Amino acid sequence: MAWGRRYRSIFEWFDEVFRSIEEEIAALERELMELVRSGRAEVRGPYIYGFRIVIGPDGKPIIEEFGNIKRRYGRTEILEEREPLVDVFEDEDKITVIAELPGVDKDKIKVRIKDNKLIIRASNGQKYYKEVELPAKVKPETAKARYKNGVLEVVIEKEKPKKVVEEIEEGHEVKVE
Repeated sequence: MAWGRRYRSIFEWFDEVFRSIEEEIAALERELMELVRSGRAEVRGPYIYGFRIVIGPDGKPIIEEFGNIKRRYGRTEILEEREPLVDVFEDEDKITVIAELPGVDKDKIKVRIKDNKLIIRASNGQKYYKEVELPAKVKPETAKARYKNGVLEVVIEKEKPKKVVEEIEEGHEVKVE
């Protein structure tokens, strides 16, 4: 679905997006029911699937999925770990990540920063797992995490880029004759 080519308005685009999502959910339901009827799957729960639509920095809509139902390699998988809904906010000097982790005790949450990704893992009855690609380089040692009422907030300072002038001045100076 390329925005702007065949749509007269954003409302037509949203209408098609929602129609395609409804079709995908119906296909998932049919596939799940067939697996249960055939005995190849057992009914366990909860099954969680959701999505949100955000406008990206380039002005184009982005559809983000969350939950524990994933489509991989042409098949539907129900994962043990649920993917929480996450928001990432970038300020001039810091990045803030907000994740919904309802029903988890604070001491059951593990947060790591590795290769410019924030990794969230939690387990307290319901299991959560999410890798968040950070939009800028960060200083992992400055990260602070706070959890209250089912919401995890992680704030990390951004790495300050060296200015071109500083990089030039750091090298060995050669006298011009």
